[in-house]
Amino acid sequence: MLPGKRMRTAYLGLGSNINAEKNLQFAVQELRRRFAVIKLSAVYRSAAVGFEGPDFLNLVAEIETALPPESVNRQISEIQALAGREQDDERYASRTLDIDLLLVDQLSSDRLRIPRPDVLAYGFVLKPLADIAPDFVHPETGCTLGEHWRKFADGSHPLTITDVIL
Repeated sequence: MLPGKRMRTAYLGLGSNINAEKNLQFAVQELRRRFAVIKLSAVYRSAAVGFEGPDFLNLVAEIETALPPESVNRQISEIQALAGREQDDERYASRTLDIDLLLVDQLSSDRLRIPRPDVLAYGFVLKPLADIAPDFVHPETGCTLGEHWRKFADGSHPLTITDVIL
C-alpha cells in the first residue's frame, strides 16, 4: 500500500450467461491479480431478467483496494473488455461478463451510482452480497444487507446455488 492511501472495502457483482463458468473464472483470476480479494460468495444460477436468454451465473466479490472508485471502475472495464464485452452492449442482453461496483465502504454517490440500485432491486445481487456481508449497513437505508435479504426473499427472483469452482 502506498503511504497515505486509505484502504477501502468494495463489493463487486459479477455475472455471465455466455460461457459463464469460463468467464467468471477468468474474472476472478483478474480480480485476484489486481486487488486483494477477501471473499467470494457462492455462485448462483438465475433466469435472465428483462429478456429471453440463457440463465445467468452470478456471484459477489469483496475486495480491498486503495484505488478510488473511478479507478476501480476502469479496472472493471478492462477486465470486461478482456472477456470480450462490447461497451455498447444493450442493457438487457446476454453477456460474456458483467462486473458492477455495488458498494464502497459507506460511500453514497449519485454520480458514481454507489450504492448501485441493483443491490436492492435484484435477488441475484442481494443474496450473494448478504451471504458474504450480512452485517454490512447499506449507506442509504441504514439496514443491514441481511435485513434487506430477509425482506426481499419473496421468490420473485428464484436462485439456485451451483458448484462452479473459482
